[in-house]
Amino acid sequence: MQAAVETEGLRKIYGPVAALDGVSLHVDAGSVYGLVGPNGAGKTTLLGILAGVRRATAGSVRIGVPRERIAVMPDTPQFEPWLSAYEVVDLARRLIAPEVPEREVEQALGEAGLADVAGRRVGGFSRGRLQRLGLAATIVSRPSLLILDEPCSALDPVGRRDVLDLVTRLGRRGTVLFSSHILGDVQRVCDSVGVLREGRLLLEGSLDDLLADHVRPAFLVRVRPPLDPVVGALRAQPWVLAADMIGGSELRVEVRSLEEGERSLAGALAGAGARVISFEPEAADLESVFLEMTS
Repeated sequence: MQAAVETEGLRKIYGPVAALDGVSLHVDAGSVYGLVGPNGAGKTTLLGILAGVRRATAGSVRIGVPRERIAVMPDTPQFEPWLSAYEVVDLARRLIAPEVPEREVEQALGEAGLADVAGRRVGGFSRGRLQRLGLAATIVSRPSLLILDEPCSALDPVGRRDVLDLVTRLGRRGTVLFSSHILGDVQRVCDSVGVLREGRLLLEGSLDDLLADHVRPAFLVRVRPPLDPVVGALRAQPWVLAADMIGGSELRVEVRSLEEGERSLAGALAGAGARVISFEPEAADLESVFLEMTS
């Protein structure tokens, strides 16, 4: 697919420290791309270079949209406290895309969940509201490429849900690249993912492929006590990689392949005399991939 963002061998050196060390990134146009990594991995540095506010030491950056069609939201947006929320977003519109009609200001505030406080001065806003306001100011110009740095870090669960729903909608009309340490958020909205560690891109690809390639298939099984004989019987099966108790009546059974588990697990449980309450495949989890890659 056509790339909205592509880097090759990107490096950024700060004295003796390589914040980025040979990062080659590919973000498909029209996708929602999640950039994850531990603190200090280089995520903010990479986003700053893509946004044009930092200069790379070496390597190349290719952006597939005009620079004026890029919008960036930092992780801690700040505004003049005497301005109202409406004035903040309208100022962003006038500076970035004056051709956009003023009615888009109210639209952006509504999408960010701030319609009811549009006339209030932002000096008294909580950090979560400031983050929503930063998002409204970022999307008012209807950018083709939206770069978000930790857009949900200060939001409560309801606010996170609203912003993630908005990110999903934005991905349908452009490209979204965002970094986040909340892996559940990334898994919920992203098409593709890149994992950074110590300035290197360890892994990149579609979310579905990463989960399929790096998460071992497993089943969660609930049986009535006693569990020890059931665990022993399952561990004796050649297609079972691990069987462990994770609660008073629950087992986690790791298998060679999902197909073998689906075909053989019920028979193995019956053969062990287990009184089965339920069993189901364990949902693939981005956190497992992340921990495997960064530990």
